[in-house]
Amino acid sequence: MKYLDEFRDPQAAKALLHEIAQTVTRPWTLMEVCGGQTHSIVRFGLDQLLPEKIRLVHGPGCPVCVTAAATIDKAVAIAGMPDVIFTSFGDMLRVPGGRYDLFSARSEGADVRTVYSPLDAVTLAQQNPDKKVVFFAVGFETTAPATAAAVLTAEQLGLENFYLLTAHVLVPPAITTIMDLPGTQVQGFLAAGHVNAVTGFEEYEPIVQKYGVPIVVTGFEPFDLLKGILETVTRLERGEPAVVNAYSRAVQREGNTHALALIRKVFSVCDREWRGIGVIPHSGWTLNETYAAFDAEKHFDTGAPVIREEVVCISGQILQGIKKPSDCPAFGTTCTPHHPLGATMVSNEGACAAYFKYRGK
Repeated sequence: MKYLDEFRDPQAAKALLHEIAQTVTRPWTLMEVCGGQTHSIVRFGLDQLLPEKIRLVHGPGCPVCVTAAATIDKAVAIAGMPDVIFTSFGDMLRVPGGRYDLFSARSEGADVRTVYSPLDAVTLAQQNPDKKVVFFAVGFETTAPATAAAVLTAEQLGLENFYLLTAHVLVPPAITTIMDLPGTQVQGFLAAGHVNAVTGFEEYEPIVQKYGVPIVVTGFEPFDLLKGILETVTRLERGEPAVVNAYSRAVQREGNTHALALIRKVFSVCDREWRGIGVIPHSGWTLNETYAAFDAEKHFDTGAPVIREEVVCISGQILQGIKKPSDCPAFGTTCTPHHPLGATMVSNEGACAAYFKYRGK
């Protein structure tokens, strides 16, 4: 495809692989933060083409995967209430909570609908004034501007039946948490270009200074990822940690100032629980007091969640880069995309789903 083939050109990839092999002199462990990057790495076999000294581990950059089971339980509880239309992106419907998922709620009569944009949920609220329409706002910084725009649109329309169940999460605190893990082996990060297209990359600079690890902003195609790996390894070999923008065609240091203004108008930073990791301070966005009337958690009483995680599932360790999907005893046997035990097998961006799709059992 035009504008895409050049980033998947085998000869260009071969040249980068040769340059990486010429650069690396000792073992390095790198983490790609984004689940989309994980899928590209596994799909194109990049981790298998790299020199043995370079080890890639997969990070918590799948927003579906890190949404806490307690939050899923709140979603299921709200969806089952009278006169509620509960809306969500499709990949959230099969994510297991403590006991159920949203598909189960729908099978029992709840009005659960898939939407492609939070503005679709606003439209549903307009069309159904006798219903309470709730949008499940999940995602990293990439999707937050659209959520904020939906809230502002609902405000402009005077809607009093539109609500958000907010589960937005932030990347920089997750990177800090990975670095603070006892015995962490991660020595450099590939940052997600679509996130940084919104936020820029100034927030990464204090992390580099504190931990002495390079963070390289890169994209999702093979050329982008190999270029990012080369930049990361070069910095490590030289002992010169820095934030490097290897995705300049889409990312600027200051980010998208208009999108950031929308986010800052609607949201405030909060602590957030991450599935398999725990509560990470200052790692989420929640509706601020000005827009609290749209907050589903303030409007609906869901009671205390009852959490029952699958004991055999190691998705928490996978999300922290400690283990890989193939290390899980359930992978490809009792845990498959048709019968997922954990969120990393459910989501299209989950590491387990990537391994199953491209490498089988």
